[in-house]
Amino acid sequence: MDQLAPVLIANRGEIVVRIARTVHGLGLTSAGVITPADAGALHADAVDVAVPVSSYLDPAELLRAARAAGARSVHPGYGFLSENAAFARAVIDAGLIWIGPPPEAIELMGDKARAKDAARAAEVPVVPSGEDGMFPVLVKAVAGGGGKGMRVVRRADALADATAAAAREAQAAFGDGRVMVERYIERPRHIEIQVLADRHGAVVHLGERECSLQRRHQKVVEEAPSPVVDPALRERLGAGAAALTRACGYEGVGTVEFIATSDAREFYFLEMNTRLQVEHPVTELVYGVDLVELQLRIAAGQPIALRQDELAPTGHAVEARLYAEDPAGGFLPATGVIRAYREPGGAGIRVDSGVRAGTEIGTSYDPMLAKVIAHGPDRATALRRLRRALAEFELVGVRTNAAFTRALLARDDVRAGAQDTGLLERVLAEAPPPTPEDLLPAAALVAAGTATPAGPWRRKLVDHGEVRVQAGQVSAGERVWDGVAMRLGADGAARVRIGGVERRYAFYVSDEEISIARDGHQLELHTARSSFDGEGALIDSLQAPMPGTVLIVRVADGDTVAKGDVLLVLESMKMELSITAPHAGTVDGLHLKPGDRVARGQPVLAVHAEEAPHDGHRAR
Repeated sequence: MDQLAPVLIANRGEIVVRIARTVHGLGLTSAGVITPADAGALHADAVDVAVPVSSYLDPAELLRAARAAGARSVHPGYGFLSENAAFARAVIDAGLIWIGPPPEAIELMGDKARAKDAARAAEVPVVPSGEDGMFPVLVKAVAGGGGKGMRVVRRADALADATAAAAREAQAAFGDGRVMVERYIERPRHIEIQVLADRHGAVVHLGERECSLQRRHQKVVEEAPSPVVDPALRERLGAGAAALTRACGYEGVGTVEFIATSDAREFYFLEMNTRLQVEHPVTELVYGVDLVELQLRIAAGQPIALRQDELAPTGHAVEARLYAEDPAGGFLPATGVIRAYREPGGAGIRVDSGVRAGTEIGTSYDPMLAKVIAHGPDRATALRRLRRALAEFELVGVRTNAAFTRALLARDDVRAGAQDTGLLERVLAEAPPPTPEDLLPAAALVAAGTATPAGPWRRKLVDHGEVRVQAGQVSAGERVWDGVAMRLGADGAARVRIGGVERRYAFYVSDEEISIARDGHQLELHTARSSFDGEGALIDSLQAPMPGTVLIVRVADGDTVAKGDVLLVLESMKMELSITAPHAGTVDGLHLKPGDRVARGQPVLAVHAEEAPHDGHRAR
């Protein structure tokens, strides 16, 4: 193992913290990289030495960082360059040990068309192509993964735009804009098999993970084992995954992904991820292994010390990804500074996180902040523990999906294991969990109780008008709460009594902002003077629904547009969003160009209403 150290972890965020934990546990030294956008990030403190770079995507810079740190091996984590065969070759050519599969295997499995051919040759069932003209179809990137560059298309007239958008997203994410089209299977399950292979010819699998709860093809909740897979089916799935793993000359840790029918009796090869998966902790908990340690041992040339006939899952584990996003606002990316932070604990709870109080969440990187994992003797216990852990997770200052995920896990269909990859999208059509009404008076009490000097408190807040606190009473418009009280705890949280019930609240208070949270719910309040309703606003103006960068501008001042025309396309955290005309009219007040950054709520242009044009003139 000594030949690996120092280990350069060429990534960012929670995966660096997690890998460093295992590296250090083996008595090895670690190194990391950090960009200016991540100044002060937790992952830089988690490694022994950190080297500044301008990008996590520049192989030459990462190799320079490896030399500067004296590294002898490189672990790519996941995302970024983890499945980039050219980077793997560059690491090996530089005389370093690559902690991952051979570049040839990455190249083969990274090309989804060639990967399907390899699966067929290994006698693994594959999804039919979409060349027969039948819809729906799935357009997806030939390279990469993680849901990037994927679009479901249900009509022939939407195929061209979807293909262009998928290609553009794939080019931005993976540097390869090629896409392929295959039949889209309605309401499938997403089941994947964890595989391990060493250089001595041994291949084993560690069972399956169910990853069907997804949004925009991005996993949100994962579990092991699957609620519909029995030992016989596990053996069939594992045998197919192992056959493909052997066929492609694999070495290291990987995941073979399948889509399956609701009972999983019929399954089809989807793709192989030639890296560690985000959801790897659920497998670790039910199989009692450390997958990162196994990666390191395989890279050091050691044989796998596991026998397939001795491997079986123990208990059940469920993981929820905590994202910086606004469920009430269409799950658009959220930004801000984490003002207060406290992780949950207790029996069977694990948190993998890359943030802390003071971390600034911008739009440059993926919106995942942390992973909360619960393990229990059975699925019902694991689900209950995970819901409680999400309630105990205190993160103030950035909106998250914690409350939404808690509600999702409480649904009857999810608790029964009756899930498919479209379930979450269907749930989104329902109303999100309402914000508890006690958050507003609690926020006012906390703000009043931390004000200097103490005494009567009043503030005009955006969307709430004037809110007042005086003599054990909170008033907001016509609503009055009597008999309220607040006390500060030694841990920095507040205990607030409303309606005869005292609860714990995490909070942050400043002259312009009040943020308060409990049980995964969060309320952000701003003083009226800090809103965007100043002199820069336009009549009939459209605001940026999320912070981000202008990707495409399709109109100019004076253009006439019809309702639904795409005016601008924004990009944030690798997600594209179109701003469309709410009605027919004339464009005015547009001063943005591609590359400009916008804040959430910032006016971007106006569409002055008028009758729809009769000459067919549309936006350019």
